[in-house]
Amino acid sequence: MELKGLILSGGEGTRLRPITHTSAKQLVPVANKPILFYGLEALRDAGISDIGIIVGDTEEEIRKAVGDGSAWGVRVTYIRQEAPLGLAHAVLTAEEFLGDTPFVMYLGDNLIKEGISAFVEEFRNKEVDALILLAHVAEPQRFGVARLEGNRVVQLVEKPKDPPSDLALVGAYMFRPCILEASRAITPSWRNELEITDAIQYLIDNGYRVEAHIIKGWWKDTGHIEDLLEANRMVLEDIETSIRGRLDEESRVLGRVVVEEGAEVVRSTLRGPCIVGKESRIVDSYIGPFTSIYCGVTVEGSEIEHSIIMENSTIRNMPGRIEDSLIGKNVEIDRSFILPKAFRFMLGDNSRVGLI
Repeated sequence: MELKGLILSGGEGTRLRPITHTSAKQLVPVANKPILFYGLEALRDAGISDIGIIVGDTEEEIRKAVGDGSAWGVRVTYIRQEAPLGLAHAVLTAEEFLGDTPFVMYLGDNLIKEGISAFVEEFRNKEVDALILLAHVAEPQRFGVARLEGNRVVQLVEKPKDPPSDLALVGAYMFRPCILEASRAITPSWRNELEITDAIQYLIDNGYRVEAHIIKGWWKDTGHIEDLLEANRMVLEDIETSIRGRLDEESRVLGRVVVEEGAEVVRSTLRGPCIVGKESRIVDSYIGPFTSIYCGVTVEGSEIEHSIIMENSTIRNMPGRIEDSLIGKNVEIDRSFILPKAFRFMLGDNSRVGLI
């Protein structure tokens, strides 16, 4: 069965501001790889080579990062969505690209550890109109939740106060073209969005067959900083030591650590799992577990743990340890020794600063 892929990458990322004032949330790096790239790899590994990417205001940045898809061995078509008006609206926006071909829809800010190959293969082998990916969760009130009869989905409820199950919708769906009919038939929700849950419920109510595939591994919607850092931690758990950069004799590596090509580590300790990106420089510092240092970063006289530092940022002479932090691109954090002592900030909207 021929399948197409549709990756949604048009959301505004309001929960990750101020980072997403200037960057696409799908390009925030997890273990030094943009989140969107994990989705592209998941579709490619499932045998899908014709992929549409729904884009919005960050289209130019996403085009620059992904290109024509040839780096992954796929063909990418960019589809502009006028505004983030819901997942079902995104499906309708992609109607010309999708045609009458069944497809997988994948949310570009999701990470699914086991990938989607088994999910896609099940859809290929079944006579179903939709196959939705579900996972057992501790707090189903936070998610869209499914009620099953056997393997058949009979009801979807968005963020229920009294959940009918602990099975939450994960950000991947398999559809036949009937989802276009369903998306045209529904009306906007209270959020003024065409909800994919409503479109799937339309299929259920009108006699189409909707089944579930339950994943056993972890997945993360990386829309919140806490989930982003947790995803970073989970991916780093699986890295293997690889030292391609330069370490001087006074530096120590403890545990599983990646130092990428062109990086330099001087009189510092790296305690894994952690990763130091290309052309970054770590001097007189401690980089602790579950930390990702992206490319072109300078860290001097500082300690960092359980954090993500994005490209070309500089951190110097911090009097305390930086932890549980997401630091954006081209950020400068420095301690001044000039008297009188004072704090001096230039912060964008929705910034958060914690002082000790």
